[in-house]
Amino acid sequence: MLLVYTHKITPRLNYIFKHFFGRILNIQVDFTTKVDEFVAHNGPKISYSKSPLGSEFFIRSHDLLFDQGISDIDIHISQWDDVPCFFQTGESSSIPFDIFAASFYLISRYEEYVPHVQDIHDRFPVGESLAFKNGFLEKPVIDIWAFKFLELLKIKFPDYPYIKRSFNFISTIDVDRAYTFKNKGIIRTIGGFFKDVFQFRLLNFWNRLLTVLNFKTDPFNTFSTILKIKKEFNLNTLFFFLVGDYTTYDKNISSSNNKFRSLIKSVSDYAKIGLHPSYFSFKNAELVKKEKLRLENIINTPVTFSRQHYLRLSIPESYQNLIDLDIQEDYTMGYAKSVGFRASTCTPFYFYDLDFEIQTPLKIFSFAFMDVTLKDFLELSNKESLAKILELKNEVLSVNGTFISLFHNESFSENEKWNGWTTIYKKMLSE
Repeated sequence: MLLVYTHKITPRLNYIFKHFFGRILNIQVDFTTKVDEFVAHNGPKISYSKSPLGSEFFIRSHDLLFDQGISDIDIHISQWDDVPCFFQTGESSSIPFDIFAASFYLISRYEEYVPHVQDIHDRFPVGESLAFKNGFLEKPVIDIWAFKFLELLKIKFPDYPYIKRSFNFISTIDVDRAYTFKNKGIIRTIGGFFKDVFQFRLLNFWNRLLTVLNFKTDPFNTFSTILKIKKEFNLNTLFFFLVGDYTTYDKNISSSNNKFRSLIKSVSDYAKIGLHPSYFSFKNAELVKKEKLRLENIINTPVTFSRQHYLRLSIPESYQNLIDLDIQEDYTMGYAKSVGFRASTCTPFYFYDLDFEIQTPLKIFSFAFMDVTLKDFLELSNKESLAKILELKNEVLSVNGTFISLFHNESFSENEKWNGWTTIYKKMLSE
């Protein structure tokens, strides 16, 4: 056990220390405000306060972990060897910055509480993030900091039995549109034919006709391929189904369609099913509840995890709504227009609600990249996309974290847009 001396034990301090040591480094941590108890402790120990007690392992504390509420914080980026850092400390500190306050600032998404310009989908834009502005978005710096810190602990306390954690991979599949041509009802199907004609998309018209007449498999019906790969690589694969009502941004099959319901049930026999709350649900608890019950009625089992459609996330409202609906895990943490680690960590963490100053029971899983980001927003070639994916994967491997990918079922369609992406997916797994 690692003992931490501090002048005051706060919810913020308790939260970040237990994440930093417990979840990342597998070190049990306890706290004391008593000097004599700290001095008498024979195991590994550090002090976290404004001044050291003696010659112990000391981190000079920033005020952030002892504050409440939100305030404007002036941040200056410096370097700890070759890693960016902030909240610099004085010479008496064993490392040059307050590693715990900096970790809390990033993982709590403190900057998303501060007034900011939103994008067209009311999201926190990647360009506003500290990590993006300072070039460390593609590095899980909290985990990197933790393992650099661990090396210093090993020098100071070499006899402690440190336990190494294992790399973990989670494949996630968003199902925005289960089919591109089939099972859309008469009105949508006829409308699709007319749209193809008026826009001179003759090849699309022909493919639509063959698919509707059952002469061809629907291009987006790639679930057997995905499940086959899951079995081949023994993957932990999660599917997020959109079952919201039809809108401009929600264009999946009607949840009352028997073929669609049958598809969801069949997939649930082989993989875990989560909710993909619709576009307009990110601040609407009643709408999320309606869609959650709809999905539960299809799979006949409780739905416990989710990812917001369009990655629409308003912190803390979206998470507070999910908690009220007994959602235990959320996978929305990431950006649509850039790859990387939105919360600067590749370790799942519990959401800390700065409104109420508490750790909540909602566990956040941050994905490293999305297929559409690489293809559409960054406009990378297949070769460049695979290289970027493997680069991110290696960042996570270096700290034995959890690597989470985000693909869509249509990415496996091998149509003109997504040609070669099944191979990219397999190479991501094998390499």
